[in-house]
Formats: sequence, structure tokens, C-alpha cells
Amino acid sequence: MKIQKFNLPAVNPYKTNQLKAEQMERKSKMGTDKLEISTEAKQLSEASPITIERKERVEQLKAKIESGTYKVDAEQLASNLANYYKAKKE
Repeated sequence: MKIQKFNLPAVNPYKTNQLKAEQMERKSKMGTDKLEISTEAKQLSEASPITIERKERVEQLKAKIESGTYKVDAEQLASNLANYYKAKKE
């Protein structure tokens, strides 16, 4: 009859406690994230003068449409459309 060795790992309670402590330390370090936004990105997120003017223009047009005082200049509209499509072909 042949007796084989069992592959049992050595039991070391000190090593087990040390591994648990290291795992807890890694978990606590992993939980903290940082976010830094550059000054360039902050400037890009601010409203530019162009967007402010556009917003004001849209508000004026909305007010005119709601009050019924907005009139479309058909000749100006046709001219703008023609110029747009001419520029697009070139």
C-alpha cells in the first residue's frame, strides 16, 4: 500500500493576517479618485461673446414671433439661399 502526501498549504496565521491587512490597504487606496480640469478647459466651458450674442438674437426673434410682429423679407431670404448654394458648389 502506497501513501501519498496531501498537498496542504502551510498554515501561518501571521501571514494570513498580513495579507488581509494589505488587501484592506489596497482597497482604501483604490477608493479615492481625483479630477483636475485645466484652465484651458475651464475657458472653453465658459460662454463666448458670440454665443451670448446669438442667444440674445434668438430671444429677440422669439419675442417678435410670439407678438406677431416678425415679418420675413422674401427677397433677402432668396438672396441668402442663392449665395449659400453658390458658395457650396465652389
